[in-house]
Amino acid sequence: MSLLHLPHHDGSPLFVSDEAPALGDTVTVRVRTSAADPVEAVWLRTTYDAEPVFHPTTATAEGEVVWWSAALPVHNPVTRYRFLLVRADGSQEWLTGAGAVAYDLPDAADFRLSAFPSAPDWGRDGVVYQVFPDRFARSAAADERPVPDWALPAAWDEEVVFEGSDPRTPMQLFGGDLDGVTEHLDHVAAVGADVLYTTPVFPGESNHRYNATTFLEVDALLGGSEAYARLSSAVHARGWRILGDLTTNHTGDTHEWFLAAVDDPEDPHRSFYYFEDDGTYACWMGHGTLPKINHANLDARHAMVDGPSSVVGRWLQPPYDVDGWRIDVANMTGRLGAIDVAHDVARTVRATAAALREDPWVIGEHNHDATGDVDGDGWHGTMNYSGFSWPVWSWLRDPASPARAFGRPVPVPRRDGPAVVETFRAWQGTLGWRATASSWNILGSHDSARIRTLVGGDAAVHRVAVGLQFTLPGVPMVFAGDEIGLEGVNGEDARRTMPWDRRDEWDTRTLEAYAGLSALRRAHVALRRGGLRWAHVDADTIAYVREHPDQSVLVVVRRCAGAAFDLPLGDARHLYGSETGGTDLASGTRGLVVPASDGPRVDVWELVTE
Repeated sequence: MSLLHLPHHDGSPLFVSDEAPALGDTVTVRVRTSAADPVEAVWLRTTYDAEPVFHPTTATAEGEVVWWSAALPVHNPVTRYRFLLVRADGSQEWLTGAGAVAYDLPDAADFRLSAFPSAPDWGRDGVVYQVFPDRFARSAAADERPVPDWALPAAWDEEVVFEGSDPRTPMQLFGGDLDGVTEHLDHVAAVGADVLYTTPVFPGESNHRYNATTFLEVDALLGGSEAYARLSSAVHARGWRILGDLTTNHTGDTHEWFLAAVDDPEDPHRSFYYFEDDGTYACWMGHGTLPKINHANLDARHAMVDGPSSVVGRWLQPPYDVDGWRIDVANMTGRLGAIDVAHDVARTVRATAAALREDPWVIGEHNHDATGDVDGDGWHGTMNYSGFSWPVWSWLRDPASPARAFGRPVPVPRRDGPAVVETFRAWQGTLGWRATASSWNILGSHDSARIRTLVGGDAAVHRVAVGLQFTLPGVPMVFAGDEIGLEGVNGEDARRTMPWDRRDEWDTRTLEAYAGLSALRRAHVALRRGGLRWAHVDADTIAYVREHPDQSVLVVVRRCAGAAFDLPLGDARHLYGSETGGTDLASGTRGLVVPASDGPRVDVWELVTE
């Protein structure tokens, strides 16, 4: 089913003259329709102080395309808008971020422009590589460090304990450290990444360290603060960036603040948490080891997120020079029952970062709908599980795979292409273009199953997933080990050690796919900053065009063998294929002919003419 004839608008430069306007500016916005579509008029509707206002558009014909342009006043910090299309037969459609519909609908999916500064270019254009320090690499110094009482030491090649609620799971310590990460930065380069993101490095009585005992230093088991400074220096020496991971929502129950609060009800740190009169306290999801921080208390907020001496500020400065933060449980931070200061916390984190660094990046973890949390002056974007991961999983999942999206009681269902495209469209519409483009495209993380397990071990289908990750709007985030085919049935099992001494087990062809797609994305602006127009979809094939004023590319993604199909496009030069084969395409009498495929594959072409 061809989709290129449909009316289209998105937030990319081809359709919006300024994606980051200042308050009070006027921005030109455009809609594209087909000359064969009998659209007689298009009206721009915006909300001016929450009151709908209509503005006329001007039509310009360019061959088979009609462009409708209008002036959009940026009157509010987040300006929402949609288009009303009127046809010759009197029918009408609304065009919003979720597509065109022939009925009146709520404003949730309206397009939006934010007058707040956008995410930094290095983040938008980068490739993120996630490291779970305990499982990535050990330096020689790791062998000499004493094992703490809480830990259960494990040999590097030992299996990860993960079944059920085994109490050994968070205690199993493999001994990876930060100097080990520094020693393997060449591998990160081989993947094509240029942003290193590590899960927490603060001391915590677990291998994951999300239960910090202090935020003043780096865990000695990882080499201490000096090792973190060495890693940061090595990353920056390559021209890369480094992101920290911070639990603004909670501390560990052995954190110095919490211990002081427990020992003395009059201690000022008592107000940092939510204590009841009987000594009980609020915690994350019922886990008493993770007491929740009370950000309604300004002293707590100042200590954690506000100002250069806060935890957020401290690590953004020399000698650590972290370039930004991934904020753990960002969706719950500052929220408890009737209390909701989440946006205040997000704004404060970003303001602190902006005061200390020229171009910081702040990403919030959000496992479901981040609408309203990412279009202001708080989080630049989110880890886009709902808008990217789960749709990709549902299209590519092997029905026999035990992989399960975390927080979900059953595996995601296997769905066909049309349903998956509608899912992408719905999430892009509700999150907004800029937030979608600044969020992370993740196939998995330390909290989820591995993509290789999700696809039933099929390397070719895995590479299809990677193709989607690197060619759809958003920033690719690769969890260390995915690039060589590591498996894992859930988040705990996914935290397997990198098999540095067993390179014969690596899927080097998939590693080459990651590297190739990283290079392709870096070389072609359309894949980093271009719009997204769906071109063709059937059960097993999804095709789309990434459009930019400087170039356009066609991406065709197949989950299995598929027939040839036509697209009303001109010639196309082949840029990339995940499998062998792939040729330039020439237009015929019915347009461009995309050839049949004998199996799963991704192909990318640069469009020469249209």
